Amino acid sequence: MNNLDSILKIGNVTAVKGRKVDVVVDKSKNSSHLLFNGDVIKNVSVGGYVKITKGFEELVGKIEGEYISFDKALERKEYAHGRDKISRVLNISLVGYFENSKFKQGVKELPLIENECYLLTRDEFNGVHNFIKDINGEPDIPIRVGTLASEKGKEIFVGVNSLFASHIGVFGNTGSGKSYTLAGLYYKLFKAYHNNSGFKTNAKFLIIDFNGEYLNGAESDNIITDFENKNLYKLTTREESTKKYPITENEISDVDFWAIFLTATEKTQKPFLKRALSNDFYFSRLNDENDFKYAMSVILESLVTKKVDKGDIMQFLSDVVNSTKADNIDIGDLVNDYRQNLKWHSNQQKYYYEDEEGTLYEENDDFKDYVFTNKLDDSSILVNDISYLEKFRLRIVFQFYNEIAKFNLNTEHISPLLKRLKNIENLDKVITISSDNSDKFIDIVSLADVNTTMKKVLPLLICKQIYDKKKQDRNDTKYLNIIIDEAHNILSYSSQRESETWKDYRLETFEEIIKEGRKFGVFLTVASQRPSDISSTIISQLHNYFLHRLINNKDIEAVERTVSYLDQVSFEALSILPTGTCILAGLSAQVPIIIEIDKIEDGYEPHNKTIKPTDYWGN
Repeated sequence: MNNLDSILKIGNVTAVKGRKVDVVVDKSKNSSHLLFNGDVIKNVSVGGYVKITKGFEELVGKIEGEYISFDKALERKEYAHGRDKISRVLNISLVGYFENSKFKQGVKELPLIENECYLLTRDEFNGVHNFIKDINGEPDIPIRVGTLASEKGKEIFVGVNSLFASHIGVFGNTGSGKSYTLAGLYYKLFKAYHNNSGFKTNAKFLIIDFNGEYLNGAESDNIITDFENKNLYKLTTREESTKKYPITENEISDVDFWAIFLTATEKTQKPFLKRALSNDFYFSRLNDENDFKYAMSVILESLVTKKVDKGDIMQFLSDVVNSTKADNIDIGDLVNDYRQNLKWHSNQQKYYYEDEEGTLYEENDDFKDYVFTNKLDDSSILVNDISYLEKFRLRIVFQFYNEIAKFNLNTEHISPLLKRLKNIENLDKVITISSDNSDKFIDIVSLADVNTTMKKVLPLLICKQIYDKKKQDRNDTKYLNIIIDEAHNILSYSSQRESETWKDYRLETFEEIIKEGRKFGVFLTVASQRPSDISSTIISQLHNYFLHRLINNKDIEAVERTVSYLDQVSFEALSILPTGTCILAGLSAQVPIIIEIDKIEDGYEPHNKTIKPTDYWGN
């Protein structure tokens, strides 16, 4: 043993229990730091790393604990010094090994009893924390995420490809710095690449923001990246959104979506919806005023000919009026007219119409022309002001009354579905039917001002659309990252506010994205303060984790159950991590480490700071 080795040697292996190894520390190695080749080296302590030599093999372990052992033989010797009777024993877990002076993760082989254990040199320590891997024979591009919490000057870099070509999870209680870390990661990425033409052309990011932290309401802001790089959608169900999110006609026509959105029953209402969406006869006539009136006259004539109850005829007209904005359709007078003058002849079992002068019109050609065609022609229907979703709603209404007239539809089963069509009004406030693609690389969708129902529906509708499009394109050069802050709002499996069918559809959609998305260049980043509420399938499929302070036992258990990269020391630190500090674990890091996240430049931080009441409580 040379002099340098004697300085770094701390003890010998006394027990090997699989990956767990016990090392007895030499009596002279109990100080907190050592001076070696001009470097101050941290001495053995829980959470630190050591090297065990086995012949020419150099194994690396992490200290997970330590205890005191008493030498019973020395206890019986009165002349033995007290400190000689006590041995300090380290519990070490093997994490990797050095090969050609480079650290590699994994257990290559196990040590033997009496193998010597050493502190790591500065170069070896840096090697353990060098997370930049070779990809296709070339080193990954480094991006700094923070500094090592235990070594303030030690910068931590991860590879851009290792981190961002993966699914990422950021978890932590409120106030722990979770959203700040999420914003910081993408702020660093956008700062490094936003001027690159290839990045602007081939990268797309979508942020689903439930609390409005990434959009301050101003005409322009630089949160997370410069304003000119972003499309901002501040959606609201309180009124018409100033800028609605574009959804393609193909995506909004999905029968399964509408069946779940309208809570359609499987055996009766869903088949009816399928018939309505596949029947283009009425839908194709809603874009022209004359065609619209013709479609209404066909329904009215069928209802009268079928001799349905007058209440159904009045309800048809009311449903048409209620399906669109009040100032877009002028049939209110027609409803009152029919209510007063359209009458049922009980003896002859047919309808007739009596005008103000007492003229009677019975069921014949004159009846149809005068009562339906002419009176509809006198009404104003501004079809250009009717939105696509309103026409979609009318399509279902027309189909309903068409089936009443022609097929004796059982209205008891379908009528509840029509009442739920009112929910379309909220959807119409926040989306527009368009296939326009923006040339900006990031979309930020704020859901802070939408109601609870839309907070469930919109993320699903938006994410499903862009994922389906990416699957169809199958373009290997295009990259998509879906970022969901406060993800428990949409990825929860324990929500009681929705049906099981809706919950299954929602979770299956996102679980498909996280299980299959990588094949199509689609990656998911989720941040949540309640990992226990999120589907375990989704958490277990994440590749990289940034774990902030977690207090709730269920949350800690969820992390322990699904995150395989954590060691015991890191796991036990979860509940006591200071704000802004987190555990980085996953494929981009060779070993789990505790880091302090870098600060975000002023003006680019998200709006998530805790209020300081005393600033506003002065005189």
